[in-house]
Amino acid sequence: MEGDIFSGIGNGSQLGVDGKVLQTFQKSFVQVQNLLDQNRLLINEINQNQESKLPVNLTRNVGLIRELNNNVKRVVDLYGDLSNSFSKSMDASSEAESVGVTRSDGKKRVRSSG
Repeated sequence: MEGDIFSGIGNGSQLGVDGKVLQTFQKSFVQVQNLLDQNRLLINEINQNQESKLPVNLTRNVGLIRELNNNVKRVVDLYGDLSNSFSKSMDASSEAESVGVTRSDGKKRVRSSG
């Protein structure tokens, strides 16, 4: 699944972003997915411990819930970073298009006004 996040986008030119930006986004999305997978396992273990009603398992849940909360905070932070990075890359892309950018063949591409 890791490679499927941006499949069909090619090198990113359709979105106006470069490959490095897409790699950064993909890395962040993979980190988020890993944390969400870990949270699913933590929640399952917390539920099993709760159902067992054994004091040792209920005590263990305190640490598991702390870990779960920390993971949720990390996911929120990653999504915030992704949002900021995406906004910045879109702003930079829009600015480059409005000013004109040099194409790979060395010619300047200027946005037409009509």
